[in-house]
Amino acid sequence: MKFGLKAGLNISTLSNMDMKSKAGFYGGVFANIPVAKDFSVQPEVLYSATGAKGKGDNNTQLNLEYLSVPVMFQYKALPNLYVEAGPQFNFLIDARLKKTASTSLLKNGTQSFDFGIGLGAGYFFTKNIGVNVRYTAGLSDIVKTKYQYGYDREGSVKNGVFQIGLNYKF
Repeated sequence: MKFGLKAGLNISTLSNMDMKSKAGFYGGVFANIPVAKDFSVQPEVLYSATGAKGKGDNNTQLNLEYLSVPVMFQYKALPNLYVEAGPQFNFLIDARLKKTASTSLLKNGTQSFDFGIGLGAGYFFTKNIGVNVRYTAGLSDIVKTKYQYGYDREGSVKNGVFQIGLNYKF
């Protein structure tokens, strides 16, 4: 079993919202547990900043912060290359809508739990240092109440997060 750190860039979107993608940060720890010759399970605990930005107004941002717990099932396709897939459990830390100079708290209108499925790949340049890319598709509607942004929204709002980052194994 190996332990490690990982950190990188989130590019996140929200379905059924008339908003653009937003950049954010993720970082945390992982444990890589071999279960067979080319298979391992990698649970992680990550801080993840997601959300979206207004299309016409870059000063409007929906900022969501989660404690994310992905459990990735990894297959070593080549000696240094792996592919992965698995569930991700997100626990809401904070939700805020920022418009120009004002910020409003949206935590009461946002679900405290979000479930998603992740799919990704990674490559280790050395025994300890590697890169990872992953896309996590949210399967839960994150809106608890039907609040309005000046128009009617139909359908559920789900997170979609693309990640690229660095891994370090101890």
